[in-house]
Formats: sequence, C-alpha cells, structure tokens
Amino acid sequence: MTILDRYISREFIKIFLLMMISFALLYLIIDFFGRIRMFLSNHATFYQIAAHFAYGIPQIISHTLPVAVLLSTLLTFGTLSRHHEIVAMKSNGLSLYRISLPVFVLAGIVCVLSFLFNEFITPHANQKAKYIEFVEVKKQQKLGFFKQNQLWYRSRNAVYNFGLFESATNTLKGITIYYFDPGFNLSMRVDAKEATWKDGHWLFQDVLTTNLPPGTFPVMERAPSKMIDLPEKPSDFKIVQKDTDEMGYVELRDYIRKLISEGHDASRYMVDMYGKIAFSIVSLILAVIGISFSLRSERSGGVAASIGVGIVIGFSYWIVYAFTLTLGRSLTLPPLLAAWSANILFAAAAAVMFSRVRT
Repeated sequence: MTILDRYISREFIKIFLLMMISFALLYLIIDFFGRIRMFLSNHATFYQIAAHFAYGIPQIISHTLPVAVLLSTLLTFGTLSRHHEIVAMKSNGLSLYRISLPVFVLAGIVCVLSFLFNEFITPHANQKAKYIEFVEVKKQQKLGFFKQNQLWYRSRNAVYNFGLFESATNTLKGITIYYFDPGFNLSMRVDAKEATWKDGHWLFQDVLTTNLPPGTFPVMERAPSKMIDLPEKPSDFKIVQKDTDEMGYVELRDYIRKLISEGHDASRYMVDMYGKIAFSIVSLILAVIGISFSLRSERSGGVAASIGVGIVIGFSYWIVYAFTLTLGRSLTLPPLLAAWSANILFAAAAAVMFSRVRT
C-alpha cells in the first residue's frame, strides 16, 4: 500500500469503528427502554438482562454495518475535501477513482466479514437471546427442539413431529403425532397435511388416524378435516421453531430443500435466504454512493450534511429492502427479485452517480 492508501484507510477505519460503537450504544439504549417493563414484570435478574442484550449485539452489528460504511465513506472523503487534500492528491496525478480504491477494498472486506458474521455468529447469538427471553425470563417451558430441519415436541402423552410451523399464520405443516399409553407403548398415530389455529382449537386437514390396540391389527381412519384437541397453543411452538435470523445461509438452504422435497411452499424462506446474500454486499454499493456524494464537489464536505445524507440514504435503503421482502413473502414478487430489488435499484443509482464524478 502507498502512503496515501494507508492514510485514507486509517481515517476510514477510525470513523467506521466510531460509527459502529455509536450505533450499538444507541440501539441498546432504545431496546433497553422498550423491553425493561417486560424484564421487571417477570422479575429478571441483572445477569439475565445483561446476557440478553449482550447476545443481541451481533444482530445490531449485522444490521448497522452498511450504514456505518456509508457514513464512514461520507465523513472520510468529506473531511479530505474540506481540507483540500483531494485537490492536493489530484495535483499529483491521482484520479478520484484511484483515491477511492482503499475504501472500495475496505468495503469489500466488510461485505465478506458481514456474510461470515451472519453465518457463524449472529444465528447462535439470536438463539441464545431468544432462549433467555422466553425460557429463563418468561419461564416458558421448552419441551421441544429443532433438529435435522424438523421440529420435535414432547407433550403430555404424545410426541409431535412437524415439518414446518408458520408463526405468521399459526399453521403447522407436515404433521405426525405419536400417542403413547402409560407403559410408553405406541397407541395411536395421527398424520396430517397441515393444521391451523382457529377459534382456540387446532383444525387439521387431510387427516389419517391409525389406532394401534394391543394384540390386534391397526385400525385406520381418514378424514378431510378434523378438530384435534392439542393442549399446546401457537406460542408454545414459537419457542422451538427456528426463525430465519437464527439460521445461517447454509442451514437455511438445507431447510428449504427439505421443505420443497416434502411438498411445502418454501417461498417465504427463499426470500430470506436470498436476502442474506443481497444484504451482505450492500455495503459496497453504499460505499460507491457515499464516495459519489462526497466527491461531487471537491470543496464540499460539511460533517452535518454528510451525516444527514448518510442517514437519509441508509433509511431509504432499509425501507425499500423491507418493502420488497414483504412483497416476496406475500408471493407478489418472485423470491430472488424481492431479495435483490433494493440492491439493483441502489446499484444502478450508484453507477450513474459515480460515472458523473469529476476525475
């Protein structure tokens, strides 16, 4: 690296770390006041509260990385412009494209680290935070587990196996229920395509009931729909079912393959899977936008203006990204297009803006 590359990189990294610390503290303060009543009403200990927020930090980092890169880019090049250092670099034969190279490289590194972070650290931290909130603080029993891409749950006299629980619609899919007698012998098995929570009861569809009386042949009975009285409510299964933010890309991909092989609609999960890749590389796109804004005039560079522009652009991306993901989950847009629409729009804007920068 040249002296200028090291200098620009050092300034960018200092501001980037400051932004990340500031975002994390701000997010934690807001989240603390939003949840403190829940913790106090459940008599949570100081350790439980501290551990819950500590495990939430990786999620905060994952969400704020792109905006931190954008603001760091704006402030770095804004400061260089205000101190006429950009003019000095250009007078020595360096183009603005070459001056921007260190930030491009650092933004690319952030993209890679963001993906790895979301793959290996954030999912496990989210699982721990969820466990602390529901099991340790709210004292809800965790009678099931998510293993080999399936949900297993132990009830009073039965064991449930579900292929999928959609918490948004309170729907169970790919259901098998094993009932046992006091001697733990299998007495009945219920298979169903799906079950929906309706008026305080579970309504099963396409049901096959197999009774297994001791010493005789099994008795099978089919029904297009049947109300089965399960003691569990949807909230009991939410503790066990993994959300997409509790799975890395590889685990989520394998889970989607299993759902598709079993005939379930995995569109909602596919949107989030593609979104994990799309969101990982947005830092590079926002870095290009930040450079373009900063260098549109070599003598500009107000700190307040840079922060304002960064916040507006960052929130704009979040709004578009969340909106298109919602369209994908509702099947209005194909999953791939829904996950990448925001990146495509902002990448096009970044390309146009950067092409107009005076070199």
